[in-house]
Amino acid sequence: MRIVSACLAGIWCRFDDERIVDPRVEALVAAGEALPVCPEQLGGLPTPRTAAGVVSSEPWRLINENGTDVTAQYLRGAEETVRLARLIGAHEAILKENSPSCGSCKVRVADISGPRREWVAGEGVTASMLRRMGVNIFSEENWLGLTEGEIAVETPAEGD
Repeated sequence: MRIVSACLAGIWCRFDDERIVDPRVEALVAAGEALPVCPEQLGGLPTPRTAAGVVSSEPWRLINENGTDVTAQYLRGAEETVRLARLIGAHEAILKENSPSCGSCKVRVADISGPRREWVAGEGVTASMLRRMGVNIFSEENWLGLTEGEIAVETPAEGD
């Protein structure tokens, strides 16, 4: 079973009020192979919401464009996502790249004055927490769309 960013399945939850659909992710959800989650909504943030960025990851600190500290909401959403991943036995997550929650390779950054339209190498708070619990993390940009088990399946050589 997998956790997927709900926005990738076309669920209305993006910060900017836009709807996107990754057909591969939508198919996983439709087949019952993935649970869509939005950590930001699970943390209590509305849709749409003011864009936010990562100020620091040790310890976590996130602020939105208005300069409001939203760290507590992002941490709560990440913790709830981890709880759901444990409940369903998730071994893999496909998360939205560039998100301060879900980014697995790049995240939006911020400084004391607020988020910038700039992304740097790093993980979002939810991606980081899921990885620490042993979940394999992918983004819509680096996941190949393989069905569950294909990555780890090895076929024995003839005669083994």
